[in-house]
Amino acid sequence: MTSATHRSAERIGHTEQGPRPLPPLAEPRAGRQPETVDTVLENGLRVIAARHGAVPMVELRLRIPFAGEDAAHPARAEVLAETLLTGTERRDRVRMDTDLAAVGGTLQAVVDPERLSITGDALASGMETLLDVLTDALTEASYPEHEVSGERDRLVERITVARSQPRTIAREELQYHRYGDHPFAREVPQAADVAEVTPEQVRQLHRDAVLPRGSTLVLVGDIDPEATVETVRRMTSGWQAAGAARELPALPEVVGGDVRLVHREGAVQSQLRFSAQAVPRTDERYPALQIANLVFGGYFSSRLVENIREDKGYTYGAHSTFEFTPDNGTILVDADTASEVTAAALLEIRYELGKLALVQPSEAEVESARQYAIGGLLTSTSSQSGLASMLMNVAALGLGQDWLSEHPDRLRAVTHQQVAEAARWYVPTAFTGVVVGDAEQLGEQLRGLGGVTLP
Repeated sequence: MTSATHRSAERIGHTEQGPRPLPPLAEPRAGRQPETVDTVLENGLRVIAARHGAVPMVELRLRIPFAGEDAAHPARAEVLAETLLTGTERRDRVRMDTDLAAVGGTLQAVVDPERLSITGDALASGMETLLDVLTDALTEASYPEHEVSGERDRLVERITVARSQPRTIAREELQYHRYGDHPFAREVPQAADVAEVTPEQVRQLHRDAVLPRGSTLVLVGDIDPEATVETVRRMTSGWQAAGAARELPALPEVVGGDVRLVHREGAVQSQLRFSAQAVPRTDERYPALQIANLVFGGYFSSRLVENIREDKGYTYGAHSTFEFTPDNGTILVDADTASEVTAAALLEIRYELGKLALVQPSEAEVESARQYAIGGLLTSTSSQSGLASMLMNVAALGLGQDWLSEHPDRLRAVTHQQVAEAARWYVPTAFTGVVVGDAEQLGEQLRGLGGVTLP
């Protein structure tokens, strides 16, 4: 009889001479660029069609700029998004769902302060049906009274629940802290405003704002891009308007300063949300800033995660990301902590910001972040849904497929010195933000730490 002993990962990774050396990273293979057509139709709709033939499906993304200055706009926009696909002159809700189901299709609409977004998919052979249902809703949505009232009531309930959630409170407070009463800050409407929305107000908003000029439609899948554009041209010929969709007004620059403590009575956790001005995605400095951000807190091997999650256990997750609008970019840093370690976590975040700004990242840190950025982009665009979403994200910034395909080379070209220069955006005084928690528990420790405005 023989017996085999279990070898741990540690034993497997070692030899009598010491640890086994890790093999070097191979050069990532260049991705094959999809055949793409990017054009603007006669009605002002930009159409991007890309062939990605991995599976016989098609992914759809439609972005309609949907900003509004009116204080009632967020409530009406939310009700519109919830009821856009509930009926037209030709189809009721059941018929719309049945027609989509026949081609394995789905459509969903969501709205935020910037845009009305419609996403969907279907079998590639059912693309015309998918487009027919979509254009029917865009041109003939009827907003039946019973559908509006039902969805409005459900929306009031969801908003009431959402406004009680710590993350929603923290995001709203950060937006107000950064941008005051700018329309971009009105992400979640007031439940009382939603309750007052009428079907006629929604219909009027549709007539005024659901417009093709300035909007973008992306289709990715097992399709012929040229033929797809012609199909879209034919099927959207009835979607016409003299005006253009409403772009968001320019955002004011984020100015660094004290963090504001927002009282949430009885909270046992705190939400830390910080922001600083950055550069638009189109800026030539962005690739270096992207790598610097990864080194700081943009992925699991970052300095911030290593410090306040792995080393000190202050949080389950800490993140540093970008938020882009067409002409603007900001850095966002967030973490949730227990109340008793909130001040300590804030101190460590400031420490890591200062360290990145003043002490150059190592060559190893830069190279690791670079490979992660390149690999992440290639991975995210390898699927039909991922490519469709990425094309829409960059299209909103006035970019296209060429920008995506060239970005890995821009990342490879970034020098260590350029990353060090980009890291200066992370100087602690450039940041401001909010801490949401129980002021009775946090007040004294944050007062002693300084740089925090107490309620």
